[in-house]
Amino acid sequence: MDDCLFCKIIKGDIPATKVYEDKHCLAFLDINPINKGHTLVIPKQHCKDIYDVPEETLKSVSIAAKKVSIAVKKAMGCDGVNIGMNNGASAGQVIFHMHFHVMPRFENDGHEHWKGTPYSDDATREDVGTKIRELL
Repeated sequence: MDDCLFCKIIKGDIPATKVYEDKHCLAFLDINPINKGHTLVIPKQHCKDIYDVPEETLKSVSIAAKKVSIAVKKAMGCDGVNIGMNNGASAGQVIFHMHFHVMPRFENDGHEHWKGTPYSDDATREDVGTKIRELL
């Protein structure tokens, strides 16, 4: 994709601080990190999002995300990591090239987790579960 920022990084047209690379994946530091060490893990093959990525590519990126997570945790001395992925503009996706965020987290770092909204009743929860199961 000629206009994809991440494809340009893969090609070397745009600089990035790379931390991991293999035949299928690339990982580099996010330029606007949640905490220092926040890393993006992407497939070298252009895929728009989770709905678009081939399963074999997703496996490679997931394995790379695990390796990067272990290294980030050790390097940053953080208490844990969040691994996140936004799919679609309404979910916060800004770059439409599938990617995982590996975000170092520290106790009391000031970043909040999203708040849940309970189902109004058991019947509603079961209806939602049924709809999802039927599509799987």
